[in-house]
This record gives sequence, C-alpha cells and structure tokens, in this order.
Amino acid sequence: MKAAVLIQRWYRQYAARMEMRRRYTWNIFQSMEYADLQDQIKLYNFLGYLMDNFTPSSSERNLISHIFRENEVCRDAEWERYFSYTNIDVPDIYSGPRLTFPLDMDQAADLVEAFKNKQQLHSRYVLQLLLETWKLLRVLPNINRVSTCHSKEITICGDLHGQLEDLLLIFYKNGMPSLEKPYVFNGDYVDRGKDSMEILLILFAFLLVFPGNVYLNRGNHEDHIINLRYGFTKEVLNKYKLHGKRILKLLQKIFSWLPLVTVIDQRVLIVHGGISDTTDLALIARVDRHRYVSSLRPPKKKTPSRTNVYADSERYVEMVICKNRRGSLTFPKPFDARESFQRRSLQDFSSTVARTLEEEFEVRRRQAEFSLSSFSKSHRILSSALSSDSEPESSEFTDTGNDEWKQILDLLWSDPMSHNGCIPNEVRGGGCYWGPDVTEDFLNRHSLQLIIRSHECKQDGYEFCHNRKVLTLFSASNYYEVGSNRGAFIRLGPDLVPYFVQYQATRMTRGLSFPQNVKRTEHTALKILREQLFVHKSDLLSAFQEIDKENMGLICLNDWASAIERVLHLDLPWRVLHPQLVSSTTDGKLDYHGWFRDLALKKPSSEHIEQTMLETLYRHRSTLETIFRIVDTNNSGLITFEDFRQTLKLLSAYLKMEISDEVINELVISTDTNNDGSIDIDEFMEAFRLANTQQCALQSTKTAVAISNRWFTSSKSNKHQSFQQASPKWE
Repeated sequence: MKAAVLIQRWYRQYAARMEMRRRYTWNIFQSMEYADLQDQIKLYNFLGYLMDNFTPSSSERNLISHIFRENEVCRDAEWERYFSYTNIDVPDIYSGPRLTFPLDMDQAADLVEAFKNKQQLHSRYVLQLLLETWKLLRVLPNINRVSTCHSKEITICGDLHGQLEDLLLIFYKNGMPSLEKPYVFNGDYVDRGKDSMEILLILFAFLLVFPGNVYLNRGNHEDHIINLRYGFTKEVLNKYKLHGKRILKLLQKIFSWLPLVTVIDQRVLIVHGGISDTTDLALIARVDRHRYVSSLRPPKKKTPSRTNVYADSERYVEMVICKNRRGSLTFPKPFDARESFQRRSLQDFSSTVARTLEEEFEVRRRQAEFSLSSFSKSHRILSSALSSDSEPESSEFTDTGNDEWKQILDLLWSDPMSHNGCIPNEVRGGGCYWGPDVTEDFLNRHSLQLIIRSHECKQDGYEFCHNRKVLTLFSASNYYEVGSNRGAFIRLGPDLVPYFVQYQATRMTRGLSFPQNVKRTEHTALKILREQLFVHKSDLLSAFQEIDKENMGLICLNDWASAIERVLHLDLPWRVLHPQLVSSTTDGKLDYHGWFRDLALKKPSSEHIEQTMLETLYRHRSTLETIFRIVDTNNSGLITFEDFRQTLKLLSAYLKMEISDEVINELVISTDTNNDGSIDIDEFMEAFRLANTQQCALQSTKTAVAISNRWFTSSKSNKHQSFQQASPKWE
C-alpha cells in the first residue's frame, strides 16, 4: 500500500507538471498570436490616420490609398468583363484538371484528388470557377437557413486556415459533400497555411455542385487587409504570377458576398466569431453585406460632385461613382498623440453622422474620447483597370450605417468570456467579449438553444462554455506547432446534439507520446519567446536598470518577472517560466547582464542606438513586410527605389524613429543585388530572419552588428558591396 501511494503521488506530480507545461506553452502561442493581430490593426489605423491628414496629392497618401478603395462602385457586368477568362489559353502541356461548367460531382472529386497530388489548377479555370461562385453568392441571403429533415446529419467545420491536410482528412473520415451529406464551413479558410487557394477552390466547387447542401460563413480572415499580413496574398501571387492580381480582386469581391450566419432548424446559430449585447438577427438579415469589403472599416456616405447613375438588373437600382478628397472640417482640438492612437481598438473608431461645424464642435466637447480617425473619411476610387480620368473631388463623411458595421464586426471578431457583461475586445483589437448573461438573453430573444462559433484555437478542437450554450469549434490541427492541438468537426442530427470527431492530420504526431508532444511544442514556444526577449533587449535592460538603483547588475525574480510583463504585455506566468528562461541565480538574485548573454541571441553592442534600431526592425519585421505588400500596388513582388524610400519613411513615422536619406540611399544600393533597379520583397525580408539555432546565433550576431553599422551610420566610403555579400541569410 505504501508503495502504491508513493507511485500514485509521484504520477500525480508528474501529470501536474506536464499539464502546467502544456498550459503555459499554449499561453505563449496565444499571446503571440493576439499581439500580432493588434500590430496589424494598429498599422491599419495608422495608415488610415495618414490618409485623413496628408494632403490628397502627397506621395505618401498615393502610396497607400489603394487599400482604402473598398467600395468601388460599378455595375456587375463591368466587373465580369474585367474578370473575363476567355482570353486565357490553356496550353496542351497542362496536365492538371480541366473544368467544364456547370460542374458536376465527378469534377469536384477530381479537383480534390488533383490537389491531393500537389497539382495546380490553371488560372483560366480558377477565374471561371471564382466568377461562377461570385454570381451564385450574390443571390444568397445574409443568413443561411438549414433543416435536418432532409438528411440525417449536418457536418459543421471550423477554421481551416489553409491546411489542406485537415480538409482531406475530414472528407476521408466523413465523406465528401453530397445531397445526403450537407456541410457548413464556418469561415477562416485562408491565411497561415500554405494551401489556402486549394481549400477555397474545393469549397467553391462543391458549393456550385450542391448549392443547397454546402453553406459557407464568412470569417475575419476573409478580408484583404488581414490577408496582406498572414500569407494569403503572397500565396496567390506566388502560385498565379500572371493573373494573380485579377484573382485577388475577384476573391475580394467574393469574400464580401459570403453569408454571415447559418441557422439550423431555427434552433442552432453558427457564426464565426460571436455576438454582442446589441446583436440583432433581424438587422443582420437586412444588411447589404457586400458593402463591407473589409470588416475593419465601415463604409462611408459619399457626397458626390458629379454622378453617373447606373441601372443594374441584378443587385443595384442606383449607384454613384465619385472620387473623394479629404474633408475640410476644422477640428476644435488636434489629434491625440500617436501613442494613444495606436492603443485604440476598432470600437473607438465609430463613424459619425455628417454634421454642421457647430454640431461637430458640440459633439467633440461632449465626447472628447472620440476623434474623427482613420474611419472618418476614406479615399475611394475605382481600380486602375476600371477608373476613368480624374474627376472633381468631393467631401466625404461617415455613414449612418455604423450600427450595421458594428454588428458585422461583432459577428466576425468577438470572443466569449466567463463573467457577465459585454466589453470591447482589446486583446484582438476588434469585436467584443461577451458573457453568459448576454448569451442567455440572445438565445431567449431569438428562440435559439445553442451558438456554435470558431475563431479560437482549442487544444482538443472544441470547447463548451456559458453553461454549454456556446460551443467553440476549430478544425485546423497542429495550428501552432506539430502536436500543439487536435482539430475537430461535429455532426448534428435532428436531435441537435453535437457528435464530435477529433483528429490530427500530420503523420509526425503518430508514435509520439504525450510528453514528447508537450516537449516538442514547448521547445517551439520557448524559442519564439526568447526571440521576443531578444528584440526587446534594450527596453528590458532599461526596465531592469530602473529597478537596480545601485547598479549592482542584480534583481530578484519577482522584479524580473514584473519588468518583463511591463515591457512585453503578454500576460504570461513569468515566475512559472523562469526555470525555462533563467539558467542560474545567486541567492535568489538574477544577474541580468549574464542572463542576456545566456540567451545567445545577440552580443552587446557598444553603440546603444544602433542596437536599439536593429532590435526595432527585428520586432516589426512583419509590419515592414506588410507595408511592402501595400506599396507593391501591381503585386509583382518588386518595388522601385522611390517606393522603397517611401516605405522606410512610412515605417519610420509609424515607429517614431528617424532614418536619414543618406542611410536610405546606402540601403537601396546594398539591396539591389542584381542591379535591375528594383528591390525584391522576399529577398529583402530574408535578411530579417532570425537565427534558428544557438550555434549559428553568434555568426548572425556579428553579421547583424555589421549591417547595423552599415545601415544606420552615414558612410563616407564609395564602396558599395552587394547586400548578400555583406549579410548571408540568417538561417
């Protein structure tokens, strides 16, 4: 008995330690993901700020204006001519699937098999399939209504995020969509994974074959602004270099026409993000959803100076084409400092009804916390392929449809919380957190019994909350790292009781024990965390020195943990993590200078400002790449020297740091490795890849210091070696 108790005690301690490691690993991954989302929204807000405050003719404004052309007004027939595929020839040597329309089940199955074998669909068939999908989506309602009486079960899938293996495994386990096997897919089909395009084409093909048995909801990643950062834009341009721009534009249209909600048997609501205390299904059913090309930005009410009225037989009665300029409204007080601007969430950028100047003064006096921000005015013109010559400009104010926009924003971005109430979702930067009381009230008002949502990765693929009245479903397995989580889908029969099927799609997880999986994911999470500590080294050093008043180089672990949290704002259990991050202490004190050396990520630099500048670029390299993608208006992967200069100027304004023209010129010359007068985005970003192992970190450190000296000091030498010769790729 004593031996049994001893073994039991040992095992319980062991299991508790493994569970603790699993939880903090998960917290690291999630904290990093949400911090990155905040960075993207801050950048978008900042660019909107520039759009509203730069003069209309400024080069900076012209550089970024195209991402704000969200409501390009044009007859559908004209868009269909722009997206025409008839002039694209398919060569005889093409061995991929060939589609004929209308599609049938065999062709959809052949498409699945082709993608399983790593084949690529020709751009002619891609455009044709997408165009047919767009035509179908335009006649669908905002709320899909589904009944279980025509089939035994309905299958519901959550986020897929470009992971084709997961979709193929679902079809293998559950069967492909058919008249007897209806499916509901709950958004976030794209980004992060490498096969987002293939997933979309498969789902759209089955939608065309079985329009009454395949239902697609929109997710927050079905948004061209989000796609710029998280990989879908880059994926499409890499796979379809010649026609990628048209494909992206057509997908932008398709995303805006995806239905928002699905209701099963009038009892189960399926929505990507969630609800709020103001969510009203009657209002959602009436919304013109295609106006919200990006859910991050409400549409604006335009005051045209010259109008062209069209009659559209399919969707529009009257539409107005106009170009807009910055409004002339005089503000009673200047804009807030950029620091406070970047901290705002999307709820702070509420649109304002057009008012007289006196009324605006009064509102600003009573509601000082609101300012007319990036969502106050926008620069909307038709795309270069469809736009006419320049027209007289007109002022533009926000529309009264702000309530509609908030409804859609809440549907796509919100998350549940454990306590009552409804508060802004500051972790993501958009939507809200809603509590059990909000769920109860919403279900009672709409005579529903269950909300199924996605939007959040769960370790088991699903999770109940709010007294089992809210179910989170996530179908992308191994989302953060191989073995990090299982995916799941559910079957829902007439009794409306969900039956769960869990899986992991990667073969690498087979044969690995639970401790091995935990160790693998923990290693990846800690590597990411050490990287964050590296890029914040200067800030952390300053925070430690503020605590270390006597300049002894020692601080206690409590102070170490609190200082890191103040700098990184990741809400992690640093005291629990310290054994993984701190190798040794002396009498409970940490030698923080030695700790930085132990990280083996960067050798201390003698010139503090160079080190700080380099860390800043490392920290914001995703933002830098996003700006590159925005500046690359023709989606070629190349930008001109002048656009490159403007990119660095935008980055310097966003980060509040100064880069001199001499340094920019030096960087331009160093970066043009093949002397073609353009800068390759991918090659440039390769220089910002951090060392993957500690063995090559020292060499990378020496290279980084050399580049730092080269970039951020004015060189009087006329020698300009190539960028790759000066800095091998940091891998």
